[in-house]
Amino acid sequence: MVNRVVTGAHYGLRDWLIQRITAVVMALYSVALAGYLLLQPHLDYDVWTGLFSGQPMRTFTLLFLLSVFYHAWIGIRDIVMDYVKPAGVRLAIHVVVILVSLLYAIWAVQILWGF
Repeated sequence: MVNRVVTGAHYGLRDWLIQRITAVVMALYSVALAGYLLLQPHLDYDVWTGLFSGQPMRTFTLLFLLSVFYHAWIGIRDIVMDYVKPAGVRLAIHVVVILVSLLYAIWAVQILWGF
């Protein structure tokens, strides 16, 4: 009989589902942006400014970026948990990835809303 040791992490299905949902969000954004850009006769500063001047596009862009950050966090966390054995190094990598992701999210808000 196999004794399963539950450590309290409860990863697995939830993170698998979150990665699939974030992948769908990223795919929808990419298709929408590619479709918009393909329909433009010429791309210049005014076209880009017009695209990102509306609240829906800014919100969708922020949702896309947050999806990228969370999707990457799950992937990096799983790789680090599998291949980095020293707990101190694993913790350091996790902290760095979390801090960099938060800084990028703050930077994205500043860029999108001009704070």
